[in-house]
Amino acid sequence: MSTTLSVAMATILELYKVPQLHHFLKCINSVTNASDESCWNGTKPVAEAYDILNYKSFPGQIETLVKVGEVYPLAQRFTIKEEDIDWPEDFHQTPTSMCSVKCGPGFKKTSLENQPICCFACTPCPEGKISNQTDAEQCLQCPEDQYPNRERDRCLPRIVTFLAYEEPLGMTLACAAICFSLLTVLVLGVFLKHRDTPIVKANNRSLSYTLLVSLSLCFLCSLLFIGHPTTATCLLRQTTFAIVFTVAVSSILAKTITVVLAFRATKPGSRLRSWLGSTASYSLIFTCTLIQMCLCGIWLGTYPPFLEMDIHSEPGSIIIQCNEGSLLVFYCVLGYMALLALASFTVAFLARNLPDTFNEAKFLTFSMLVFCSVWISFLPSYQSSKGKAIVALEVFAILTSSAGILACIFAPKCFMILLRSEQNTQGILKKKLTA
Repeated sequence: MSTTLSVAMATILELYKVPQLHHFLKCINSVTNASDESCWNGTKPVAEAYDILNYKSFPGQIETLVKVGEVYPLAQRFTIKEEDIDWPEDFHQTPTSMCSVKCGPGFKKTSLENQPICCFACTPCPEGKISNQTDAEQCLQCPEDQYPNRERDRCLPRIVTFLAYEEPLGMTLACAAICFSLLTVLVLGVFLKHRDTPIVKANNRSLSYTLLVSLSLCFLCSLLFIGHPTTATCLLRQTTFAIVFTVAVSSILAKTITVVLAFRATKPGSRLRSWLGSTASYSLIFTCTLIQMCLCGIWLGTYPPFLEMDIHSEPGSIIIQCNEGSLLVFYCVLGYMALLALASFTVAFLARNLPDTFNEAKFLTFSMLVFCSVWISFLPSYQSSKGKAIVALEVFAILTSSAGILACIFAPKCFMILLRSEQNTQGILKKKLTA
């Protein structure tokens, strides 16, 4: 059914909610003028479709109405061929709707309650989704290896991150670990070369060798935390670190107990002398390490560490990291090392004023003080960090605590051996003991 352009435009205006005009326009009769009825209350029947007509000029000053679209009032929609419309010279662009503007990329159309279907709101796409077209009905989810840009109109590839050897932080930590390990081996060489001197003998040289070897391995085990994580490194790095550090801390505990027993067993016939041999010391180290190995075995047998990809912590990144599995067992492993360190610190602190020629008890006290301080500071930082920052913090804690033990216990001895060799004699030792 054809009608005048004004009738069609009345329907369009009604769709776009212009109440000032549509009441009058919708009552205009059709072009046939077959009926002269009026429409006072707006109850005139509505046709299924109206034609949208446009005046077009042709050569010879001929003007005629040409169909350029249709309006469907019952369906509340219309179609129009904009390229067929001849706009007056005063119009520089197509008129826009007063009800809704177009939703650009990054937005989606959201229907408004109690409003015609042509009226909608433009809602930004939610996090993780995009829309790359105008008037999108739904937003699209980005693949897991991609993320939305700031405008949320396209997906960008995520960057794979981990603590790599190639980056400055990873390279610095790896070089520090290797240098400290080589320094520890150098100190061990000094002790082996001067193994018959009083200062080496007085500090239980067999335990010193064990401690230096374990410290060298402590520095090297931090390399397992750097580089691209794999299933093997996830299983090995925490357990290796725990066992090697337990050997080092239990060696310090054995040295501390040996210092105390050495002054308690000076009385003739004292039974404590049987505990001064290397057998008792190594039995203590073996027992402490065996307990830690059992904890690690329980950890690996129940809920071991595993490799995971974290796409939520940092937007735009895929963090490849090791999930520690059972945090309860992990904290038990750390707590056991802390218990050994606390026991060593307590015994060394109580024995700090014993008349030791080379102040071994005081050096052990300082070493355990540094060790405990580093790991107490590490735990809160571990809880609040994400991604490769956690790995860097743990490597830093391993290197710092191991370097603290090396410096506090062995730096004074190396100073005496290398630069004060005249004081590293049996005569000086006896003179100080009798003073």
